[in-house]
Amino acid sequence: MVAAWPRVDPVLFAAYAGACVLYAAVAFYSAMHQQTGGMWSAPLDDVFIHFDYARATARGYPFEWSEGNGFSSGNTSLSYPFVLALGYLVGFRGVLLMQWAAIVACTSTLGFLLVGARLLEPVGRWAKYLLPPVALSIGALDWSLFSGMENAFHLGVWALATLAALSVARAAGAPREPTAQTTRTAQTTRTARTTRTADDARAAAPPKRLAHLGWAAGLAGALLYATRPESVVCVAALSVYAAIAVKRAHGARAAIATLLRTSVPGALACLAQAVANRVFTGEWAASGAIAKLALNNPYMTSSEKWNTYEFLATYVVARNTNHHFSDALPWGWLVPALALIPLASRRTRGVAALLWVQVVGWLALVALNGQVRWQNERYTMPAVAWLLVLAAMGLALLVARAAWASSGERRQERPESALAGIGARLGALSGIAAAARGGALSRGLWCARVALALAVAALFWAHQLPRMRDQIWFFGRASRNIRDQHLVAGKLLGQLDVRRVLVGDAGALLYASDRPGLDIIGLGGYHDLPFARAGVHGLGASLELIERIPADDRPDTLAIYPGWWGDLPAIFGRRIAAIPVVGNVICGGAEKVIYQADWSPLAHGEAPASMREDERVVDELDVADLVSEREHGYAFPRPQAGFVGFSVLPDPRGSGHDRFDAGRVIPGGRSEAARLRAPREGQGRLVVRTAAPRAATIRATADGREIGHLALKRGDGWTEASLDLPEGLPETFTLTLTPVDGEWVDHHVWILDRPARGAGARPLAGQ
Repeated sequence: MVAAWPRVDPVLFAAYAGACVLYAAVAFYSAMHQQTGGMWSAPLDDVFIHFDYARATARGYPFEWSEGNGFSSGNTSLSYPFVLALGYLVGFRGVLLMQWAAIVACTSTLGFLLVGARLLEPVGRWAKYLLPPVALSIGALDWSLFSGMENAFHLGVWALATLAALSVARAAGAPREPTAQTTRTAQTTRTARTTRTADDARAAAPPKRLAHLGWAAGLAGALLYATRPESVVCVAALSVYAAIAVKRAHGARAAIATLLRTSVPGALACLAQAVANRVFTGEWAASGAIAKLALNNPYMTSSEKWNTYEFLATYVVARNTNHHFSDALPWGWLVPALALIPLASRRTRGVAALLWVQVVGWLALVALNGQVRWQNERYTMPAVAWLLVLAAMGLALLVARAAWASSGERRQERPESALAGIGARLGALSGIAAAARGGALSRGLWCARVALALAVAALFWAHQLPRMRDQIWFFGRASRNIRDQHLVAGKLLGQLDVRRVLVGDAGALLYASDRPGLDIIGLGGYHDLPFARAGVHGLGASLELIERIPADDRPDTLAIYPGWWGDLPAIFGRRIAAIPVVGNVICGGAEKVIYQADWSPLAHGEAPASMREDERVVDELDVADLVSEREHGYAFPRPQAGFVGFSVLPDPRGSGHDRFDAGRVIPGGRSEAARLRAPREGQGRLVVRTAAPRAATIRATADGREIGHLALKRGDGWTEASLDLPEGLPETFTLTLTPVDGEWVDHHVWILDRPARGAGARPLAGQ
């Protein structure tokens, strides 16, 4: 049996780890079905956004959230929708796609445990059996793994990339971390030990094989990045780890080559994504980064951004240790305390450092994300998983009998001189008694370590068990909430046969209705209109982009939480139905309300009301329309200024209709500027539009030269003011507007001229 154990052990561990994964999965999915009456759902509405991308991929529209909307950079996991699409193609349709997501989650988690077991090998072959119960012991981590989001799949891909990096390190012939077995062998067979040379290592790992393994690790790293972009931390750490191992055996040149092979594919994946974003959306960054990172907030000061980051960096640590790891202080800190132990052991220090770099780097990176506090802190859970691998390693070191190689053992590993050998033999007899006393002391210390390990494990589980129960219940209740509100609302939208639905928290609405959509937050994307950036600037900027959409392609229905969007539903919608949720723990509001949309106040490209019959528009700047602003190089004073607002007021032409226009609030004494086309014929005029609750005076300059003042009168509706432009302006000039006595809201700027008779009007800028 002992001789056959090396063959039995891998199969036995795989079965044991699989049983642990299934046990945890059944606990969570049973809670879901108990709450939903046996119906598949998901505890997060964002799961169905993955399903949207997967269905579009299966139908031949990869990288699109809503079919026909064009390329979307809003799904930060590029690879996961393709895995889900495979399930869709083989028959997991509708809510049954969650079944396929569950299969993927269980398979991926098992893969993570199998590779994680290899990281515990230096402690002993038995140590890996601690990993499954430890890794699955945190309820919040299990919640995210089985939620249907990409967390489990990401850990599975991470396991693949880690295995590839370990293969490079081992093939390099670098000295391996000693295991418990090799330590015992060294104690009993000292005379058989030899020193492995670099030449031996090169013979064991030919350069060509090492290169192939390096490229394989690089491709795995690229897939890891495509699964979650924060994985740049992991790709960098694994590449450096592999390169260090190669350097020890093959020198610096081979190490640099390995570093390039293992990291360049991931870098190319990052570059390819950025280029695709730029080509298809006009932005280098992904929509999620634009919408969620405080770095992209145009109104915040540098100190405000730093304070936000400090708060979130502290939060991601404290929320896990003080809440998810335990029901009471300070017992949640037992997990990181155990995770530090492997750094103290020579056997595990290298792997422990590799994991710790990823834990710290991941948390530091996700703290940039303003939404890291939501969705049960799922963004932090990869770091929690790696921390639990370290904790299992630390627990194993506490109970291992030969866990710590003594300095005497390390000295024995060096070749002995003849004189030293004679001295050792002369002292052997006198050392027997001391060895016996030392053996008793060693056994006593081992018993104390075992007792400590058992006490730590008992304390941790006693304080984690209430959290585990809470998370299992939360999983079931959240799944019921999503079913009761999102899936029901989506089904109703499908029955209404809407043309296109505007959503502010998309969730399952589009997946359940199978209707085209427009995401006003901007993550879904609509061709090259910058909805994600507009969402950061303000609702008025988003409405300006809707104004650019052809009228027959605008959403005819709104499905939103009214409390999120201010006056939007009151001005642009007529209430049709409301879908409530009872006992809400996850949805964004108590009611998801469906409205019939009315975009009649929108009118893109209108001329000023004060334009005379003999004038024409030379150029138009629609302030707060990010497309128009970009075309004109518009700059507003920042930070803490230029906030976007909008008004819907009676048409100054007396048409009887209302007119929408968004603008920016410019404080007194601060300036805005834009590049505009000058009039080329006859008398030119500058016209501005505002909604002026108070009188104001605006100083205007052209290329730094003052050209006059705009006097704005107080009014209850749209107000326009103008001044005559001097002759001799260059074809394009920089117009700067500065309020000199109080703030104003700049909504629109036009340049007009009076062409000679028979001359045709010039097109607007950008047309």
